[in-house]
Formats: sequence, structure tokens, C-alpha cells
Amino acid sequence: MVRIIGIVLIVGGVIGLVYGGITYGSHRDTVQVGPLSASVTQRDTFPVSPVVAGVALIAGIALLVVGSRRKI
Repeated sequence: MVRIIGIVLIVGGVIGLVYGGITYGSHRDTVQVGPLSASVTQRDTFPVSPVVAGVALIAGIALLVVGSRRKI
């Protein structure tokens, strides 16, 4: 379990450092007239501070190291 959390933190930290945040899209129907409808996909970004991303990366590495030492 500790290894999985460590891997998730490492991946999240790398994504935060490389991209500066996590981008996601939301699909919304805007106009519907009879059988015709128009929809919009809006892209939003959840910003991640480089400091938070770095801390997550370091914490993930630490969890992997601790997790590997516990099994020995």
C-alpha cells in the first residue's frame, strides 16, 4: 500500500512540475432546438505550485524507500 501511494505521489509531482497543473475537460450541452443540439467542451486547469509538486515528488521517493526497506 505504501508503494502505491509513493508511486501516485511521484507521478503527481512530475506532472505538476512538467505541466504546471492538471488539465481536464467538461462536456456541456449549451443549446437544444428540436432534434439539433450544440455542445461545448470547456478545458480547465487545476494549477499545482512547483513547491507542492516538489514536496510530493520527494515524499513519494521517501515512501518508496521506506516501503522497500520494510520488506527486508
